[in-house]
Amino acid sequence: MDPTQINEFVTNTLLPLGADLLVKLGGAVLFWLVGKRIIGFATNILERALVTQSVDPTVRRYFGSALNIVLTAALVVAIFGFLGVETATFAALLAGVGLAVGTAWGDLLKNFAAGVFMLMLRPFKVGDYVTAAGITGTVTEISMFVTVILTPDNVVTMVGNSSVFGGTIQNFSGHPHRRVDLEAQLAGDADVKEAAERIRARVVNVANTAKEVGPDLFILRFNERGPVICVRPYCHTDHYWQVYADTNAIIRDVLGDSAFSVPAQTVRVVQG
Repeated sequence: MDPTQINEFVTNTLLPLGADLLVKLGGAVLFWLVGKRIIGFATNILERALVTQSVDPTVRRYFGSALNIVLTAALVVAIFGFLGVETATFAALLAGVGLAVGTAWGDLLKNFAAGVFMLMLRPFKVGDYVTAAGITGTVTEISMFVTVILTPDNVVTMVGNSSVFGGTIQNFSGHPHRRVDLEAQLAGDADVKEAAERIRARVVNVANTAKEVGPDLFILRFNERGPVICVRPYCHTDHYWQVYADTNAIIRDVLGDSAFSVPAQTVRVVQG
């Protein structure tokens, strides 16, 4: 091709194609930004309507998440159509990706189904303190595919719904009172009754303990140093660690009395 033909090809073919591509890409970006803003607006309207109807926060967040995902999928398909990709061709392309994608979708469907069952059976709700799929913390969200748990050390952990629903779930908020299990080691010649009464008299005044139940104090077992009594106050899960720490401090103060102090263990060296 001579220079004249090259210039004509660039001017009449490449430049129009490039300009058209840039216009479409710019339009697609604008389409995405505006579409996401509309989706966020629609999701907020739905959640506000559910708040007005006093719907449980767990249900509100689930339906909000579901609406967001469905509308985002519709937006992606619309953008591909805007770019000139036939939806039938796009669907065929997705269908032909292979076994890996099929397996991933299978896992997503399992998570979705598990999320629906959790919403129906309600083993826990947003705000509950649970152990699920080996993760312990406060449930902050139950979405279509994952459950979000905030651990005590402030790590946001997302667990697939199928893993949560298919395993053992411990809901520490399921009962209004949670028991705090602590122990007190006494000397062999200590007055167990007096020690228990001293501890009880102070534990009942610990802030946020349940006054209508407990605390439980009794001899739990014996060891080579003397009797071991359990100290078990009750409280709401929200105050568990505060009651735990305050009760431990009381046990230490009471056992600091010489009447209950335990002799230090000694190591006997046997020479052969």
